[in-house]
Amino acid sequence: MDSIRNKLASELMNAESSQIAIAPFTERYPDLTVTDAYHIQLQVVEQRLAAGRHIIGKKVGLTSKAMQTMLNVNEPDYGHLLDDMEVADQQVVSVKDMISPRIEAEIGFVLDRDLRGPDVTFLDVLLATKYVVPTLEIIDSRIADWKIKLIDTVADNGSSARVVVGQQKTPIDHLDLRALGMVLLKNGELIATGSGAAALGHPAHAIAWLANKLSDFNISLKAGEIILPGALSGAVNVYAGDHIEARFGQLGNVSVAFE
Repeated sequence: MDSIRNKLASELMNAESSQIAIAPFTERYPDLTVTDAYHIQLQVVEQRLAAGRHIIGKKVGLTSKAMQTMLNVNEPDYGHLLDDMEVADQQVVSVKDMISPRIEAEIGFVLDRDLRGPDVTFLDVLLATKYVVPTLEIIDSRIADWKIKLIDTVADNGSSARVVVGQQKTPIDHLDLRALGMVLLKNGELIATGSGAAALGHPAHAIAWLANKLSDFNISLKAGEIILPGALSGAVNVYAGDHIEARFGQLGNVSVAFE
């Protein structure tokens, strides 16, 4: 199995660098397990670290019931965020650097102390949070035509591509993140709405799940990292010429343009 994991990790690296998608792993290797997929993800991350990149955070995906039902799974997945994925608010991203990008709005958490599972709770997350920021996650699939199942997207680093981090930093004291609303605009037109409850009922639940899941691989959430707990609405396709803005009320706004 190690040789297959190595092969598939190399395929993902090549697909990302060439912007040429590959066939789903689940079609070619039906015996792959979710554990295999996480090991493939970690191999890709390790190669990128060896090339000089560094980890700036982690992300949770598949936190909505709709996405879990679509992929026939009953739990989220996760991926790693690296420094070359970070995009400043109001900047421009080239679609030519990706295969089939989509975008989601999320409430980003920045920690002021480490969180290590397996017994991290909702309250632990709240106590460890320094502040929250409005974020947009640009996702992309190195798997052709987004024909993914859980194992495909896990191996593909949770379909991560970029993260756009808003400028406003808001302490969570007195915030009801469950009820916090979000509106997503594409070229000035409203295309989606959501609330914090979309992420496993409350974003802190999603982050507690992540901390506990990562403990299986002896990984922790680190102070200073940005943690994305899952999208507040469905992912939206983006193309050159598009401008996307997410408005989070008292958390502020975040936007990105595509060329």
